[in-house]
Amino acid sequence: MPSSTSTLTLLQPQRIWDRCEALARLSELDGGLTRVFLSPEQKAANELVLGWMREAGLVAHVDAIGNCVGRYEGESAGLPCLMLGSHLDTVRDAGKYDGMLGVIVAIEVVAALHAQKKRLPFAIEVVGFGDEEGVRFGATLLGSRAVAGTFDLALLDKVDAQGVSLRDAMRAFALDPLQIAGVARRPGDLLAYAELHIEQGPVLEADGLALGVVTAINGGNRFNVEVTGMAGHAGTVPMRLRRDALAAAAECVLAVERIAGALPNIVGTVGRIEALPGAMNVIPGRAQFSLDVRAPTDEARRSALAAIRAQFDAIAARRNVRLTFEPLWEAKTAPCAPALQEQLAAAIAAEGLRVHHLPSGAGHDGMAIVEIAPIGMLFVRCKDGVSHNPAEAITLDDVRVGAQAFARFVENFVPPPRS
Repeated sequence: MPSSTSTLTLLQPQRIWDRCEALARLSELDGGLTRVFLSPEQKAANELVLGWMREAGLVAHVDAIGNCVGRYEGESAGLPCLMLGSHLDTVRDAGKYDGMLGVIVAIEVVAALHAQKKRLPFAIEVVGFGDEEGVRFGATLLGSRAVAGTFDLALLDKVDAQGVSLRDAMRAFALDPLQIAGVARRPGDLLAYAELHIEQGPVLEADGLALGVVTAINGGNRFNVEVTGMAGHAGTVPMRLRRDALAAAAECVLAVERIAGALPNIVGTVGRIEALPGAMNVIPGRAQFSLDVRAPTDEARRSALAAIRAQFDAIAARRNVRLTFEPLWEAKTAPCAPALQEQLAAAIAAEGLRVHHLPSGAGHDGMAIVEIAPIGMLFVRCKDGVSHNPAEAITLDDVRVGAQAFARFVENFVPPPRS
């Protein structure tokens, strides 16, 4: 079904922009944007989004985990759906578009269909996930995990900084933890999941492109690495006899940069380092640092980690220090379905734009949904690649072209083959 000109002309980019601004005002602090899971600010955001969904012709409700869910039936009731959406929670001191833009654009696309009384050969569900960032309880993707049926009920015992458990926070939000299982979609309910999101990186802007097709949501590993040497007097131990843990750690940091920089689409980051005992006149006997490695395929990630570990071991042996790895987190790569990549690429090309494919270095709700349905993502460039920051910025023209491409994708959507 070709995308009708009337659908594209009915899209209102300024309304999308204004709604992002309206959601950004729902913050726990003035002068910045912070909206965490199961907070009063989330309740206000849910009420606002439910109103927009209903205005767009969706039948809307808040589910048992706190997601906003709206359904627009297809040519007949009860058809399997194309799920669209993103998240409504934020990090602390966030930008205005991370997550929210995707929810609002999805609502706008349905509004344009509804204005024509147009139904498609499938239903559409729009979801504003209640928790993707994991800020409050330290566990990410709670909303999408519930939809995927992979929510771990042990998470209900996790507590926030004030000692409030997830279970009690849900009850205070008028949600019943016993009903979480009912949020899970049944086999065959979802044809696919598609999400529009800001890139949160600098690639599209550097290439002069408004939009990009995501190939995969990178998998990743995080470790705490500890180097143990021998503390000693800074003035009396000759350089050749030192077992300096911090110097060894510094060499490891440079090895991460060198190895990741030599491999395509691999990123490696040491974001925290600490030397102990931390005195000016003492050779560090112990050093600890974080290690974050991400890649668009699990094979590439494992290969990069093996190379990093080999270099670390060589450094430790040469410097006569001991090195240990503590695994903290691992996420598998979430590949985007090739058929959805093709359909999103066709939608971008129909806007007269060059098509560019790129992986997502950041995590998204699709990482959970991929367990039950094919996923696809459309990236919109952001200024200077800045995100998770009040300086996060996009342009109204990119909102327009992003919404139009996404609408073309939805109207022309063909369910991909199931693997």
